[in-house]
Amino acid sequence: MSRRAVPDRRPVALTVAGSDSGGGAGIQADLKTMEAHGVFGTSAITSVTAQHTRGVESTHVLPVEEVDAQLTAVRGDFDVAAVKTGMLATTPVVERVTTRLGEWEVPSVVDPVMVATSGDRLLEPEAEAAYEALVREATLVTPNADEAEVLTGVAVEDETAMREAGEALVEMGADAALVKGGHVDTEGVIDLLVTEGASHRFESPRVDTAATHGSGCTLSSAIAANLAGGASLVEAVEAGVTFMRRAVRYPLDVGEGPGSVHHLVALRDRAARHATSEAVEGVVDRLVGEEKSRVIVPEVGLNVVGATPYAEETEDVAAVEGRITRTVGGVRPNRGVRFGASSHVARFLLSVREFVPTYRFAANCRYDARVRAALDDLGWRVASFDRGNEPTPEEEASTMGWGAARAFETGDDGDGDEPPVAVVDEGDVGKEPMTRVLAADAETLGDRLLELAAVTGEQ
Repeated sequence: MSRRAVPDRRPVALTVAGSDSGGGAGIQADLKTMEAHGVFGTSAITSVTAQHTRGVESTHVLPVEEVDAQLTAVRGDFDVAAVKTGMLATTPVVERVTTRLGEWEVPSVVDPVMVATSGDRLLEPEAEAAYEALVREATLVTPNADEAEVLTGVAVEDETAMREAGEALVEMGADAALVKGGHVDTEGVIDLLVTEGASHRFESPRVDTAATHGSGCTLSSAIAANLAGGASLVEAVEAGVTFMRRAVRYPLDVGEGPGSVHHLVALRDRAARHATSEAVEGVVDRLVGEEKSRVIVPEVGLNVVGATPYAEETEDVAAVEGRITRTVGGVRPNRGVRFGASSHVARFLLSVREFVPTYRFAANCRYDARVRAALDDLGWRVASFDRGNEPTPEEEASTMGWGAARAFETGDDGDGDEPPVAVVDEGDVGKEPMTRVLAADAETLGDRLLELAAVTGEQ
């Protein structure tokens, strides 16, 4: 007996762009990104490039009739809910795509691909003028600083110029413009969404990496996918920028060049949530099963936290809701494990990961003379920071970031190859002293906590 098929209906998006044989940009990046957003991706290939992470070796542009045939085939069969354009290469292709977008009543994201990240040119100079008509058909145009200058004549060197360029693109006819600030000399990366009469500013920490191959394609595809899923323009852009923060923070180490952004990073991270939560529960069960563990529980309670592999915020960190407290016969968790249940320990772990990205699990333990003696006996590499020297924080998050930086930049970790496995916080007025134990995996964290409890109990 054959099984019954259960179709999965998803929104459809179309990318009109060039192929990247290196897989990091172009059609390949677009389709991966759309799939990561739960959108079925279709494509019309405008050109075939021989490229990799170090540059573009050659380019072959398809006849405009072949590009148009692909557009006709896709539109004739699929209910396309959003379109994005990337590398269009020549004037005839730009003009044909402009005509088709004018005929279709679907949201369109125009990424004016002119030069590759490597510096190789992907659009013939005479085709730049043809983009003016394409911009008029765009729901959103997403130029970087260089592309915005080509399209508007505005030299984009600061946020004021970004706004000016965005307003010029809207005056040209685009519904909105997202001027990307990755190439603009600002402390953080500023992306500015300009619509008629309004603007929205998105700021992200600047990541120290050259592995940004495919970033423009990936962002525009993420926005198009969100539009296809029914998001408003502002919602789609905000979701796309958030998606890109993680994709750039955790790039793919592929090829001999700088590497590529991680198109599936958010999908991979979501897939790891259940295993991360279970791992935290496993550590908690080990503590509950060992009576001696009560000696390392601080007055404020102990928490065990675990970050997903690509964690960016406390909502990506699983923890015990209400922490773990001491009982007469041992310890018990107040409630279960859930994501976002910890602020203090989770933020410390996320801050530590800026220095040791392999650390995914942590716990806050008691710190007193007995624990200090136990740490000496164990011979662990221990770092520390003194809260008496901390700046006045506006929020606890800054305190944890400052403490991690002090411990891992100037602490007692020396110049050895192994990072500290514990960080001692001496406390301050109204702030309990604390030992924070760290590990790359849950089993190691559990081992360290039970070992610390056993040795502390002997003091």
